[in-house]
Amino acid sequence: MRVATFNLHAGVDGWGRPTPVIDAVADLDADLVVLPETWRGEDEDMFEVLVERTGGRGVFAPLAHGLRAHGEGDGRGWQPLGAHFTGERVLLFDEHRALSRPQSAHRARVGRLEPGDWGLSLLTRLPLDSAEVVPLGRMARDKVERALIVARLSLEGRPFNAVALHGAHLSHGSPVLYRRVDDLLACLDPTLPVLLAGDFNCWRPLLRALLPDWRTLARGRTWPAYRPHSQIDHVLGRGPWRSTRSWTVDGGSDHLALVCEVDLEPSE
Repeated sequence: MRVATFNLHAGVDGWGRPTPVIDAVADLDADLVVLPETWRGEDEDMFEVLVERTGGRGVFAPLAHGLRAHGEGDGRGWQPLGAHFTGERVLLFDEHRALSRPQSAHRARVGRLEPGDWGLSLLTRLPLDSAEVVPLGRMARDKVERALIVARLSLEGRPFNAVALHGAHLSHGSPVLYRRVDDLLACLDPTLPVLLAGDFNCWRPLLRALLPDWRTLARGRTWPAYRPHSQIDHVLGRGPWRSTRSWTVDGGSDHLALVCEVDLEPSE
């Protein structure tokens, strides 16, 4: 079974220009893929397109309603811009600091702003028995809500739980978040294997301390895509999972996609 996680950055680059992430997701050919920062807007619904392109079924968890910035032209001479979504506002920022000038001053620079929902999605070609979005709330300094997607799937007739996550940055309260995650996942059926995947915004040594009962199934530096030095995207397993290989893919986002092939050990 091929499993992947890929942060889509809402389908635009730092200048608000479209990126080829939808084609990249289809090319991953994954049986199960977790997609943080999926955008569902008035002009483009990435979730619906991805479900159609991958030929499977999907679950979407909206985490914020806001505006996506669209750039105009080729962006030459502009500062890199991104967007965080909170309420009805868009917060434009460069790579290192928030821009302090009035928001109206940036509307011409980014072209236009598209309303929509920003969130987390899980897509699968495996049999999907059930799925639930489990709210985690908002951390003290976080800009968006957090949630888990918990899906009951089966692999060659063997049931397991797949859990999708987009974690908060360390400075925004990730230790508190992961304590909540650990408590919630402890409530799942202990007889079933579990996969936990997504953008954790957390590197491996800290993750081992926060989630000690989970094994790493995929390794590879995923961030930033242009010169990756850290793995903050992960695929973790609990139960008789075996990983046969893992790799990263540059799909046009600010993260690399993390991909692995796993299977379940034969049952006794």
